[in-house]
Amino acid sequence: MQIPDTYWQEAQNQGSLVELNYTTYESMSYDAKSETLEKRAVVYIPYGYSEDQKYNVFYLMHGGWSDETTYLGTPDRPSEYKNVLDHAMEDGVMEPIVVVCPTYNNTSGEDSGNYSLAIQLTDNYHNELINDLIPAVELQYSTYLTGSTKDEIKASRDHRAFCGFSMGSVATWRTFQYCLDYFRYFMPSSGNLTTDGEYMASIVENAGYDWNDFFIFAASGTDDFAYLAFYRQIQAMADVDDVFKVADNETDGNLYFLEEEGATHNGNAAMLYFYNGMCWIWNS
Repeated sequence: MQIPDTYWQEAQNQGSLVELNYTTYESMSYDAKSETLEKRAVVYIPYGYSEDQKYNVFYLMHGGWSDETTYLGTPDRPSEYKNVLDHAMEDGVMEPIVVVCPTYNNTSGEDSGNYSLAIQLTDNYHNELINDLIPAVELQYSTYLTGSTKDEIKASRDHRAFCGFSMGSVATWRTFQYCLDYFRYFMPSSGNLTTDGEYMASIVENAGYDWNDFFIFAASGTDDFAYLAFYRQIQAMADVDDVFKVADNETDGNLYFLEEEGATHNGNAAMLYFYNGMCWIWNS
């Protein structure tokens, strides 16, 4: 589903962007909690937001050489993709949701530009995500989270999605690996973790979940340099068909692969994938 051309312009009913600051710990020594970091996430609040309504939460992670402002911008300088969200919610093709743009950058905003460091940081990110970011965001706004304990985060997992493109896709797979207890929906695109389908299945089995307890909406472009490795991972997972069932709906399966013919590894493709996933999750 293509993004309508008119969606890139400002909508009549506009949501708002806010900067949310929270405290976490240096990634490599997170367990020791020896170095405190003050970090920022950019949060999209839909038009008509009301404390009388509970909202699902969509976490949208950036890729390499990027940060928390890459996809939606800042309150003072919103991006065009923020307009897309406004229009899609205004037209009812996307339900009103809270969108959170965080960062796995650690002690420097340049961290995501170092490939080997970024790989380590995305592997570690689940600590910050579960312990610090989710409570900071979801207890600030009207969501389905009722408290900051892991049991309470787990109880609201159906109302939480994690998404990313490229290195953000690696972060998404890592979130699936470490945080299946806390998220129901995952949207990786153009960035693989492994081609070992049995390993991916073991994540589900070891966590005690069945095939209908989660959904993966995967996407990539056929001319994307990351496509082949990504495709091989999806196929390897699909081969373990008692755990991963290919379907375009939650009734029949838990794994869908959107392939965009001719798309390359760029921001326009990423936003197309995000748009399709956001329109589908909680709306299908």
